Amino acid sequence: MLLGSTGSIGVNVLNIVRAHPDRYRIVGLAAGKRVETLAEQMREFAPRIVSVAGEDDADRLRDAVGDGVRVVTGEGGMVEVATTDGADLVFAAVVGAAGLPATWAAVDAGRPVALANKETLVMSGRLILDLARRRGVTLMPVDSEHSAIFQSLVGHNRDEIRRIILTASGGPFRGRSAASLKSVTRDEALAHPTWKMGPKITIDSATLMNKGLEVIEARWLFDAAPERIDVVIHPESIVHSMVEFRDGQVIAQLGMPDMRGPIGYALSYPERLTDVMPRLDLTKVGRLHFDAVDAEAFPCLNLAYQALRGAPDAPAVLNAANEVAVDAFLDGRIAFLDIARVAARTLETASGREVSGLSDVMEADAGARRAAMTYAQQLADGDADA
Repeated sequence: MLLGSTGSIGVNVLNIVRAHPDRYRIVGLAAGKRVETLAEQMREFAPRIVSVAGEDDADRLRDAVGDGVRVVTGEGGMVEVATTDGADLVFAAVVGAAGLPATWAAVDAGRPVALANKETLVMSGRLILDLARRRGVTLMPVDSEHSAIFQSLVGHNRDEIRRIILTASGGPFRGRSAASLKSVTRDEALAHPTWKMGPKITIDSATLMNKGLEVIEARWLFDAAPERIDVVIHPESIVHSMVEFRDGQVIAQLGMPDMRGPIGYALSYPERLTDVMPRLDLTKVGRLHFDAVDAEAFPCLNLAYQALRGAPDAPAVLNAANEVAVDAFLDGRIAFLDIARVAARTLETASGREVSGLSDVMEADAGARRAAMTYAQQLADGDADA
């Protein structure tokens, strides 16, 4: 099952499936509103079930491909795809909080999950991992950073870890001061120098919120306290992350900046596929650089640490606020630096109440979205106190 089949990760998953028809078969697909792309995928991969955003999208899809495939819609439809029998793996690649319910349902149904939807762990880290343990389910990380950490830990005991070091490209504004970012345009923020990603993740990379969310992911995936997770800027994006052990030695995972590597590893683990991505030639790369994060210019990273140390619902609140703020920036309603302002202000609304299930997580998400929309609108209206 592939959730998020029309996004950049989903397309790369299908590229690997296409190259290995003897190993993989698509049972189900879930997408949003890119009906034409989904119709092409259906004709090629012949899934049994497909999910789209709404009934109008479903009608368009049926018109394009006929009635031979079960088409379902909305959040419930994505859940149905994720829990349909016949799949050995659910590949969760939906961007944002929208991917959490289906990923949760897959785990609850006992399906192994390749996790490219970072929001699942950001919003419900302890809960989803507890559920996975109870169901005997494996969560395989797909983010390049977490895949790198996972690979670096193979054959090592986790109680020997001193520090996890996440690398960040620095995005398009590496080295820029906070003052210079006041007039950043949408096109400038979307011009990532290294990775090809969707617009939301690309903006998150520009603000370093993406790295903050990855810190929260790493905290849960590798049972590491926040103070044992560091971030360094590495513009070449060749070292995907590192693990420092208690004896002072560091193991790093290197490769070209190409998501087909971690995707292929998640699909084939514990084996490795052949020639999934371009080979790394360090003589052509030349030098590798590492720098500290400028916390003043990129405050979103510290917001993630603040959320981890805050109320139980704080990470879900931060994630929701960021999604609202990024949408507002992409729509031209708020400025680039306002993304962090909306996130920080909304984070203050975290309730402090215990989060014990999916409904609590989604309630925190909904409340944070309402608050973030209010703050974003105030900024759009020129309210300097927002």
